[in-house]
Amino acid sequence: MANNRDANESTPLLDSDSGSRPSPPSVFQGRRLACAAILLAESLERIAFYGITSNLVLFLNGSPFYWEGTQASQAPLMFMGITYLISPFGGWLADAYLGKFWTIAASLILYFIGMLFFPFISNDDTRIQLCGEEMAFPVQPAECLNTTSNPQSNVTCPIRARYCGPVVYSGLFLIALGVGTVKSNITPFGADQVKDRGPEATRRFFNWFYWCINLGAIMSLGGVAYIQQNFSFELGYIIPTVCLGVSFLVFLLGRTVFITKPADGSAFTDMFKILGFACCSQKPKEPNLLRNKPTLLDSAKVTYGGKFPEEKVEEVKALVKILPVFFALIPYWTVYFQMQTTYILQSLHLRIPGASNNTSTLPQMTFRFPAAWLTMFDAVLILMLIPLKDKVVDPILKRRGLLPSSLKRIAVGMFFVMWSAVAAGILETKRLEIVKSNGTIDQVLGNVIYYVADLPIWWQVPQYVLIGISEIFASIAGLEFAYSAAPKSMQSAIMGLFFFFSGIGSFVGSGLLAIVSLKEIGWMSSHKDFGNINDCSLHYYFFLLAGIQGVTLLVFLIVSVKYDKQKVRAGSQRQRHTSSS
Repeated sequence: MANNRDANESTPLLDSDSGSRPSPPSVFQGRRLACAAILLAESLERIAFYGITSNLVLFLNGSPFYWEGTQASQAPLMFMGITYLISPFGGWLADAYLGKFWTIAASLILYFIGMLFFPFISNDDTRIQLCGEEMAFPVQPAECLNTTSNPQSNVTCPIRARYCGPVVYSGLFLIALGVGTVKSNITPFGADQVKDRGPEATRRFFNWFYWCINLGAIMSLGGVAYIQQNFSFELGYIIPTVCLGVSFLVFLLGRTVFITKPADGSAFTDMFKILGFACCSQKPKEPNLLRNKPTLLDSAKVTYGGKFPEEKVEEVKALVKILPVFFALIPYWTVYFQMQTTYILQSLHLRIPGASNNTSTLPQMTFRFPAAWLTMFDAVLILMLIPLKDKVVDPILKRRGLLPSSLKRIAVGMFFVMWSAVAAGILETKRLEIVKSNGTIDQVLGNVIYYVADLPIWWQVPQYVLIGISEIFASIAGLEFAYSAAPKSMQSAIMGLFFFFSGIGSFVGSGLLAIVSLKEIGWMSSHKDFGNINDCSLHYYFFLLAGIQGVTLLVFLIVSVKYDKQKVRAGSQRQRHTSSS
């Protein structure tokens, strides 16, 4: 196996005698230390990531920022959108210049600098130096406070500017640059450690990689989110910042056992050159250069009078075939990212165990259930089910020839995420009915009073469980599909594109929130309570997302069937070509 590696590939010394050993009992034999270092670094990085995103809505919605509910929900959506949109750049940087290892290391440094912003803006003294004094609330005309009708078109309801907005978004932007670049490289870098052990090793690595992601999420949500809501956002932001620093050190020290490859050119550069030539260049007319009738991309091949080797053009054609699958996943990601935005906003308006109804009781040492803890239902479910899937279910299905393809698993994930949005919409409908019939109760969270329905937060559990089940199918299978369907020279690029389309899904969610906040629609346009959503129609937004996902699921089934048929056809053609040669 070692003989199949590239000449410039760096391998650890502990694997140098693999040729003299018998077949290892485990696919990870000799690679456990390298995989462990990557998985530990990723778990710590996820603690940092969820330390920022899990309570960001509460942080910005509360004192002294008081961003409106829509504004506070848009911030993490935009942050996650930038995070994923930047991923292709991270893949290009690794492939063209730095290699995966040094790209990840440099990105972690940038990530750490961005993390430092949040302990500073959560401290009163440093925040005032960075952002200035807290702004006063604008006086609202009487028409804007009317709960029974929307204000007339000639009445303007002033909106309070986002206090500390430039500093918050600067920190989020630096973190997004770091996270996006790490994301596009650490997954294929980890898979590189076991790629010569076959597809079984790659599949199992992705299972455990995703398990460690959710382990970090649980540790962050279980500890950091609790500290942020009930003790101090400053301490709650220092802890994930320290975890990220440790993650960087673990990754740096792991260099001695990692399999690393130098940068060997960007697939993106070749891809754009080939696409540009195929679309814009004049095609040759000489009949001796033409075999059959070339497709648009085939015309870029040397054999058809183009300038590019056949292998490079075939890689771009493989990428083009994958793109429809990525497009079809956009609505899935739009719903998925609601888990850390509008689902949290909804939870802040449900009765939370241990929450106080008096601001004077805040200093007492009483347990208050953090709203962000419901996100743990998703993560705990994944922690429990992935080992079961990896050790029991998948081997049984594989022996019987029933293991579904990655595309079929993605479709199942889409089905479950659609029902998560439906469950959220049904709950929000019931919550608004209770508010209108029984009124609200005051609930203090993070020194802010929320006017909530007398309905326990546990009613949100089904929507989180459904989104967790969907993640086991769609997210893991999506990573596996992106890595396995990519030509070897384009694995970082295609992994970057996979996350890029995730970012588009996040921006779609933010854009839809902005649209339904328009006065003409009015689903999220209540400005009088600066964050409470009792005069909004969030349930319409959830049902809209579910409808979009349902339509997309039908389209995806058509796309996936067509892709699988093309894959089978291409495999049979390769087999015939091999046997004839």
